[in-house]
Amino acid sequence: MTGNEFRFFLSCDINLPVTFRIERLEGNLPFPNSLNSENDDGTAELYVECALHIDGAPFGLPTRTRLESTGPSYCWNELITLTAKYRDLTAQSQLTFTVWDLSHGEGLIGGATILLFNNKKQLKTGKQKLRLWAGKEADGTFPTSTPGKVPRHERGELERLEKLLNKYERGQIQRVDWLDRLTFKTMEKIKERESLKNGSAHLYVVVDFCSFEHRVVFQESGANFLLPSPIASTNDIVIVWDPEVGKINPSEHKQLKLARSLTRGVIDRDLKPSSNERKSIQRILKYPPTRTLSGDDRQLLWKFRFSLMSEKRALTKFLRCVEWSDVQEAKQALELMGKWEMIDVCDALELLSPVFESEEVRAYAVSVLERADDEELQCYLLQLVQALRFERSDKSRLSLFLVQRALSNIELASFLRWYVAVELYDPTYAKRFYCTYEILEEYMMKMGAGANGEEDGFKRWQSLVRQTELTAQLCSITRDVRNVRGNTQKKIEKLRQLLSGLLSELTYFDEPIRSPLTPDVLITGIVPSESSIFKSALHPLRLTFKTANGGTCKIIFKKGDDLRQDQLVVQMVSLMDRLLKLENLDLHLTPYKVLATGQDEGMLEFIPSRSLAQILSEHRSIISYLQNFHPDDHGPFGITANCLETFIKSCAGYSVITYILGIGDRHLDNLLLRDDGSLFHVDFGFILGRDPKPFPPPMKLCKEMVEAMGGAESQYYTRFKSYCCEAYNILRKSSNLILNLFYLMAGSNIPDIASDPEKGILKLQEKFRLDLDDEACIHFFQDLINESVSALFPQMVETIHRWAQYWR
Repeated sequence: MTGNEFRFFLSCDINLPVTFRIERLEGNLPFPNSLNSENDDGTAELYVECALHIDGAPFGLPTRTRLESTGPSYCWNELITLTAKYRDLTAQSQLTFTVWDLSHGEGLIGGATILLFNNKKQLKTGKQKLRLWAGKEADGTFPTSTPGKVPRHERGELERLEKLLNKYERGQIQRVDWLDRLTFKTMEKIKERESLKNGSAHLYVVVDFCSFEHRVVFQESGANFLLPSPIASTNDIVIVWDPEVGKINPSEHKQLKLARSLTRGVIDRDLKPSSNERKSIQRILKYPPTRTLSGDDRQLLWKFRFSLMSEKRALTKFLRCVEWSDVQEAKQALELMGKWEMIDVCDALELLSPVFESEEVRAYAVSVLERADDEELQCYLLQLVQALRFERSDKSRLSLFLVQRALSNIELASFLRWYVAVELYDPTYAKRFYCTYEILEEYMMKMGAGANGEEDGFKRWQSLVRQTELTAQLCSITRDVRNVRGNTQKKIEKLRQLLSGLLSELTYFDEPIRSPLTPDVLITGIVPSESSIFKSALHPLRLTFKTANGGTCKIIFKKGDDLRQDQLVVQMVSLMDRLLKLENLDLHLTPYKVLATGQDEGMLEFIPSRSLAQILSEHRSIISYLQNFHPDDHGPFGITANCLETFIKSCAGYSVITYILGIGDRHLDNLLLRDDGSLFHVDFGFILGRDPKPFPPPMKLCKEMVEAMGGAESQYYTRFKSYCCEAYNILRKSSNLILNLFYLMAGSNIPDIASDPEKGILKLQEKFRLDLDDEACIHFFQDLINESVSALFPQMVETIHRWAQYWR
C-alpha cells in the first residue's frame, strides 16, 4: 500500500453484529441521603441498560448488563452483542446508555447517548467516555437531549490525554515501554488533580467499541460507490475483529499453565538450550535490574530453569518470571531457589526491592546478606533501612538481622539508630521504623558486658541517647545565634559566650559521648575558642570537639537544611571509592562524613580546605596556590610530582562520579581544594540530572583546572583523561549494585528521588551506557570531557555567579 492510498471497509459490507464492551462507571453516586436506611449497607446495585436507535427510533430490544455492587468504581467489563448488524446502521444511528440503581427502588442514576459515526461518517472505535445526565433517562431521538460527549469548550487537559490514550490502545501511537510507564504515571497524577478540582460534579460511563483492521466508512446498501483503485483479490482486505484484544486468552493461558505445570518438571529437568536460546538467555542476564522482562523472556527462563541453577546471576531474573499468584508454581520456584548457586550480596539487594513481595524470597536475600562483613554492610545500611518500607510485617527478617548485626558493632548500632530515627517523621511508615527502633533498644539494654572489657548494653545505649541530647542543644544554640543582630563576627562572639557561660557544661561532658559521625571516637567537650560560624544564610556552626585520646575533631552542624540527599551522595562517593580501590585505582577522593539527624538538621565532617573561587581570587591560579604548600623547583610546574598527581586523580574521580550521579549546580564555590592537592565537591542539592542553571555541561571541568594540568595538549591532561576512562569502566561493572541501591531508595523522602523515582533511576541507568563495550565507552567519555571543557555558556553563568557572590 502506498502512502497516498486510504484503505477502509464499507459499513454495508460488514455482516457482523454490533458489539461493544461496557467497562465501568467513574465518579461518585448522587444519593448521599438515601443510604441512611437501616437495611442499607451503603452499597448501590447498578446495571446499565443499552439500546440502539436508528434515525431517532428504537431498533430491537434493549439489553441490560448484570448487577454490579462491589462499590466505587463500579466495573462491569461486560461484552454486549446486539441483534442489529453493522450493515443495518444509518449515519444517524445512536446508542443510549441508562444507569439504574436497584438498591433504591429502581432509582435512575442518569443517561447518555452517543452517535456511532462521527461527522466524517467514520465508525467510532476504541474507548469512549460519556458524561451522564443526572436523573435523566437516555434520549434516543435525533438530535438527542442527552449527548454523552463533553462539549469542546468544556474539555480540559484530561479529555485530551484520554483521546491520545484511545489512539495508543488502538496502535496508532508507537509504544515505547519506559516512556509509556512514565506517561501513564503522570496521567494518573493529572487525573487525581482534576478529580480534586472538579469534585464529584459528574458521572461518566466508559464504553469500549470494537476496532477493525481498517477504518469503517458509512455506506448504504446498494449505493453506487466508486473505489479509488480496484482490489485484485479478496485477500487484500480482511476483516480482523477481536473484542477480546488486550485481554487474557483462555486457551493461551491454559497452554501456558500446562507448559509450566509440575507434571512437566521431569521433562524440563533434562532440557538444554540451543545455541540461539543460550545467546538469548545471556542477553537477558545482562539486563539491568530496572528492565521489565517480556513474556517471551519469562517463558524462556522458566523453560530452562534447571540448567540455569549453576548460574548465580540468573536467580534474580528467574524469580522475576515466576507467577507468584499460582501456589504450585511459587512452591516449585522456592524449592529451586534453595538449591540454586549462592548469589552475590549485590544481587541480594535486588531481592529486597518492592518488586519481590514473597517473604521467603526476602528472607533468602537476608541470608545472603549475612555473609557480608561489617564494613560492606555499612556501605549498604542506609538502603537496607529504606528497604524496611517494602517488608510485609513490622518485625521482619530484615529488621531482626539489622538489629542483630548492630549489637556486635557500635558503629552499625549508632548509624542504624539515626537512620531509623530520621524516618519516624514519615507518618506512613512511622510504626514500621519505630518497631525496629524499639527492638534495637530492647536487645541492647539486655546485653551484658563484652568479653574485651566493653561497656554493657545499658551504657552503650545511653551513650547513643546522649547523641540526641547533644544535637538538641546544638539546635538551641543555632537558634540563639541567628537571633543576634549584626554581622557574622558578632554571632561568633555570641556562640563563644554561650559555650563559656550558660552552656559551659558543653565544654566538658560528665561522660564521654560517641561522636554521631564516627561512633568509635569518644568526644569529651567543645573548645569554645576554636568554634566558629560560617557566613551563610543558615549560619551553620563549626565546632571543635576534644576527644578522649587527647586529640580534636571538627564538625559542622546545620539547622534548617535537609541533609539526607547529601548523605546519600557522599555514601555513593564512599562506595565508589571502595569499588575503585578494589581494582587498585586510588583516585584520592574525599568522602567526608555526613549524617542527617532530623528532617532539617545534621552534621558534616569539617575538612580543612578552600573553595576554587577563593583560591582563584587570591592566587590567580591553582598551581600558584599549591606552590605555597608543596614547592619543588625540579617538579612539574614548580610543585611536587605527588601533589600534581593527587590533583589530577581527584579531578578525574569526581568528574566521573558527578557525571554518573547527575550532580547539578556545580560552581567554583562548591569545588574545594585541600593543601595536599585533593579536589572534592560539596553541596549536593541537585542530583540525577536536575540543575538550576540552563544548559549545564556533562561534568564540571573549568579551564583553570585544565590549566593546572598544563593545558589540553599536556601529558598530564592526557593522564587525567586516562584515569577518567579507567574509572568509568570500573564503575560500569558495578552498575547493577549502584542501580539496586538507588532502587531501594525509591520510597524515601529524598527530594530529587521522591519527585519521580522511576524517572530518576532511568536517568542514572542511561549514564552507564550499558549498550556500549569498554572500548566504545573510552571514546564516549573522552567526547564528554571535550564537550565539558569547550562549553561556553556555563562559563558565562559562572561569571554571573561570581558577580552575584561579590555583591552579596
